[in-house]
Amino acid sequence: MFNSIEDYIDALKNEMKEADPALIQDAQADAREHLSNALMASREKNPEASEADLLGNIVEEYGTPQETASAYREVEKRTSPALKSAIKPKSVFGRFFGVYIDPRAWGALLYMLIAFVTGIFYFTWAVTGVSLSVSFLILIIGLPFALLFLLSVHGLALLEGRLVEALLGVRMPRRPLFSHADMKWFDRLKALLNDKPTWLMLVYMVIQFVLGVVYFVLSVTVISVSLAFIALPFIQIILGIPVFNWVDGPVYLPYWLLMLLSVGGLLTLTAFMHVARGIGQLHGRMAKRLLVTE
Repeated sequence: MFNSIEDYIDALKNEMKEADPALIQDAQADAREHLSNALMASREKNPEASEADLLGNIVEEYGTPQETASAYREVEKRTSPALKSAIKPKSVFGRFFGVYIDPRAWGALLYMLIAFVTGIFYFTWAVTGVSLSVSFLILIIGLPFALLFLLSVHGLALLEGRLVEALLGVRMPRRPLFSHADMKWFDRLKALLNDKPTWLMLVYMVIQFVLGVVYFVLSVTVISVSLAFIALPFIQIILGIPVFNWVDGPVYLPYWLLMLLSVGGLLTLTAFMHVARGIGQLHGRMAKRLLVTE
């Protein structure tokens, strides 16, 4: 018997304490939404019944915390991020160059390039939103504007989580946090302001700007230089274009140096793919710590 929805949520959280935090957040959001809507509908039909009695009937249909936790674990086994699995060659040579067939490395590299755009957008949105929210406090539209801004922060955090899960293979929340439809806007604003995850999400949006710039500059620099070195033999030997042009005339490098630079470019690019994969894993952990409420 549960006296309130919070009692059910606490029991569900206890049943899933060993599960992934993102999965726990999804399960709680779904349970809170279903129980709240069902309780509201039941109260309209039976206004004199107690909340505990109404919840008893609702839980019988929805499932006990044990049943709900078991169902979510079963679903999670079939819907885990695809990028988690990667081919692991046995030899040292295979492990080094096998990074090119590891989807996590390519996903991380793509994320590092995309992070430049998302970082600028998040930073601009956060700084502009906070500035305008504080400035508008003296006006009648100040509080409603602040509420809309904080709700947008949660929406962007959910969107970023989906991007992190798709490209970095880190399980992130797939459900927005449920809020009561009949909750007054001022109470909702207070709840968002007192909510620690709201401020962590804003911190993430600022950090993403700095990291996005670093990721983009590092990726473009290393990839462009590596590809240029790899292409040196093709440029000089096949196209006949000199590598350098000095005042005294064009400079053609010896074949052995061209091959050495080309191999060095390939090794540098391969090593960077490993670095990109590691950066993706670290960034995924940071995103999970800041964007997951549980």
